[in-house]
Amino acid sequence: MTRCPFCTGQLLISRLACDTCDTRIDSELPVPPFFKLPPDLQDFVLIFLRCQGKIRDVEKELGISYPTVCKRLALVNELLGNQSAPRDTKQILEELERGEITASEASQLLKQKSSNPS
Repeated sequence: MTRCPFCTGQLLISRLACDTCDTRIDSELPVPPFFKLPPDLQDFVLIFLRCQGKIRDVEKELGISYPTVCKRLALVNELLGNQSAPRDTKQILEELERGEITASEASQLLKQKSSNPS
């Protein structure tokens, strides 16, 4: 969750706590970009890292094709703001229809487009 359920404002991390000694630190920290990804893409990134970036190993572990792994990597980069040319709405919907991205991923991309119009 990165948006306030009441006003849709950006949520901040405001407290860190030690589970051993109960020390608490109050601050205002932004949510790290990784945690703004949908859960399925967070899992994908963790698998990609565990496979040390070897796309063939990711392919085998997830049971998906090489082009699908590449598409998901591009999607992660786009959602993290690392892609220079974001996809348009039609392209996102076509990729969803072809099964290249999940509904959750398409939703995240469309939300990002509406909050950051090109």
